[in-house]
Amino acid sequence: MDFGLLVICLALFLVAMLYASVGHGGASGYLAVLSLSAYGTMEAAWLKQHAWCLNLVVAAIAFWHFYRAGHHESRLTIPFIVASVPLAMFAGYLTIEGSVYDLLLSICLILAAWRLYTVNTEDVVVNGTLGWNVAAPTGGVIGFASGMVGIGGGVLLSPVLMLKRWASPKGAAATSAIFVWMNSLASLGGAALSNQMVLDFETLSPFIIAVLIGAFIGSKFGANIAPQHNIRKLLIVVLIIASVKRIIGVF
Repeated sequence: MDFGLLVICLALFLVAMLYASVGHGGASGYLAVLSLSAYGTMEAAWLKQHAWCLNLVVAAIAFWHFYRAGHHESRLTIPFIVASVPLAMFAGYLTIEGSVYDLLLSICLILAAWRLYTVNTEDVVVNGTLGWNVAAPTGGVIGFASGMVGIGGGVLLSPVLMLKRWASPKGAAATSAIFVWMNSLASLGGAALSNQMVLDFETLSPFIIAVLIGAFIGSKFGANIAPQHNIRKLLIVVLIIASVKRIIGVF
């Protein structure tokens, strides 16, 4: 393994560890890391599909740990997934031009940075009533956006769950994890149906090993892991730099 690949794998490991600790897949972080590497010149389809694959690994491990800890509630998850999965698949089916993708990805990275900056680790008192008339459209919009940009949507769903007081942070993490997994799989399915699959498993293999280890550590110990605060600050910087790089590329 050359030094450049080792650095990328280390960065992906840190991203997976941080995101898994709050039930996210980490695609926005993976896209930021890859955008700042030699892989940043790859086409949108390549970047999205590899991020979705990493999401599948990380979100599965995160969901398993939060589920075993008793934080998952089906009633909270189902309304969001019902609408998000078909729209994520449809968005994954679409072909997006490079400049449009760069702009959408930049917006997503900035939102992810904002979410990490404003994350609140204090418990949220759950007193809101979940309504399908709100949850289903919200899930659909996030699912479609996820398929367009190449993320799983956890970074967008978690703030909604806690802002509406539908879930505690750990409850939101459990729902976000399965939401991310389902959307990532659906988006990959859409890409396959449109004959856009460009997965490079030789490149993907070391990435998977890195995020698998990071996800296990992050989701196992959750938000209490010691270096999380510093990693979060570093990731915010990476997300912003990557978004600026993409915006400059558009213009």
